[in-house]
Amino acid sequence: MADPQAQGEWPRHRGRGRRVAAFIAMVLGLAGLAASLVGVAIQVLPRHFTAGQQQQIRAWEVSSRWQELTAGQIFPASVTYQLPAAVLYDTVPLSLAAARVGIAAPSGCGSGVTAAAAAVLRRDGCLAVLRATYADATQTYVMTVGVAVLPSAAAATSAAHQLSAPQLTSAHEKGGTDTSAAAGVLAVTFRGTAAGLYDYSKQVTGTSAEGPYLVMYAAGYTDGRPRVRVSQDSYSYAEMTSLASGVAQSVASTLAATPPPPHCPGSPGC
Repeated sequence: MADPQAQGEWPRHRGRGRRVAAFIAMVLGLAGLAASLVGVAIQVLPRHFTAGQQQQIRAWEVSSRWQELTAGQIFPASVTYQLPAAVLYDTVPLSLAAARVGIAAPSGCGSGVTAAAAAVLRRDGCLAVLRATYADATQTYVMTVGVAVLPSAAAATSAAHQLSAPQLTSAHEKGGTDTSAAAGVLAVTFRGTAAGLYDYSKQVTGTSAEGPYLVMYAAGYTDGRPRVRVSQDSYSYAEMTSLASGVAQSVASTLAATPPPPHCPGSPGC
């Protein structure tokens, strides 16, 4: 038999093997490059959150606002509210402004609210209570708005169901039987201001859940007004309620506003 090397066959097989090896190396190199490009794209391109992840991120942003915003941002110096047109026997509502009297220091959930409210808040895991007092332009009506911080929207809703009634109380009413205010926020008074004389005589109260926040208010006269019940004075009742609910809605909209859709630039650790 002829010697393959003598016939020049081995060099040809060897050259073909080198080409095959080079091709395999090129394929592996391209695969490595593709993997590297995918890795770079993952790091550089924005990430896409699932619907559940977006909801969790938004909930976290809302629940942390009470710590991230300043007291002045939560309780602005002035709040505009509307007096219904029907109260004025007119066709358009009247725009009025409430002025902030003062902001109380944050408190625990066992203070700043009535005993009945404290029991409910503790049960639902309350974290803190924030309060501020406002008066109308004539300093006739005064109100305290309170925010109880709950761990979740479900907890705030549960607390609101327990504290939503009654909405009208007339403690200190001569000849009356009420001896305490409706369950909710306690008034914050400041000496030397219109709120200095504020008590629970003939006041209105309200409670609502906004996200993880329970927003409460208590409103009344600056001088007690012992002669006329709020329920018998439709104008005073309407203006007092408009003042209180307007301020409460302003605070709630600041704390519980829906954040924009979350996005991630894809930087490491994002």
